[in-house]
Amino acid sequence: MKIGILGGGQLARMLALAGYPLGLDFTVLEPAADACAAPLSRHIQAAYDDAEGLERLAAECELITYEFESVPADAVEKLDASLDVFPPPSALATARDRNHEKTLFNELGIETAPFAEAHDLRTLQLAVENIGLPAILKTRTLGYDGKGQQVIRPGDDLRSAWEAIGEVPAILEGLVDFEREVSIIAVRSVSGEMAFYPLAENVHEQGILRLSTCLHDDSHQPLAEDYVKRVLQRLDYVGVLAIEFFQVGSHLLANEMAPRVHNSGHWTIEGAETSQFENHLRAILDLPLGSTAPVAYAAMVNIIGELPDTRVFLGMKNAHLHLYGKAPRAGRKIGHVT
Repeated sequence: MKIGILGGGQLARMLALAGYPLGLDFTVLEPAADACAAPLSRHIQAAYDDAEGLERLAAECELITYEFESVPADAVEKLDASLDVFPPPSALATARDRNHEKTLFNELGIETAPFAEAHDLRTLQLAVENIGLPAILKTRTLGYDGKGQQVIRPGDDLRSAWEAIGEVPAILEGLVDFEREVSIIAVRSVSGEMAFYPLAENVHEQGILRLSTCLHDDSHQPLAEDYVKRVLQRLDYVGVLAIEFFQVGSHLLANEMAPRVHNSGHWTIEGAETSQFENHLRAILDLPLGSTAPVAYAAMVNIIGELPDTRVFLGMKNAHLHLYGKAPRAGRKIGHVT
């Protein structure tokens, strides 16, 4: 079977690596000429909303998935009209818009930081009066790894903050004095089977994930599973879903969700009986899900910007190096070590 992937980055690359032992083949639609998933797939170089490119992808694939939520929702809906697309387009439409996402969380009884919409300077001022400062202004769509975000503190100029995010629809979210950041990776198959990985504790710097550590028997695991299960069932979700939380005492405040395999789950490649990548493929193909049990204490470190001497990692016992074939660039994820 050939699976199409919208996006040709490292997540698509790792999906292909997990899929080949299962007898699967892959085609990626990716505008970049140097797509790092290209060596492991057929590469259609076209924009995500290119009609001809989408037609070519649909013609040669039996099933479609995507590696990040910034792909145009219209493109996914167009593909879904002719063949199965997982996760479903409705899940993508919710997850790619921070206002829709947080509204869903609250409707399902999942706690979040206080938030309000901002469409222009006037509604931003109203949001500040409602939420208070300090707060963080976030674009509703297309923001990731710290992009499209601006912290606003008492005395800051609101016009400057609005201009800094490009004067586009946004939400203002109250800053949370949290104890730690955690995420849960869950998976649901076409037939409704669900599985959950242990929570990961995450450390970010400048909005970019640096370290994820698998947590064993964490006391917040049951609450995180309950929350993510509510989302999976409401959206009739298929595939891997990640939700990031702020922990405040016994509470978990949902920050955002990702309708795809997730950076904080990379440790599962070597650290779990079945990786998140293999389980995503099993789920969208409606195959039995693999065990999510950890096989060891595991942590993942992202390699950001430039590549250090790889001999250091290769000389470490139980260390596993993953390089993505991406050119070094400031702030760019070019690999990880588990």
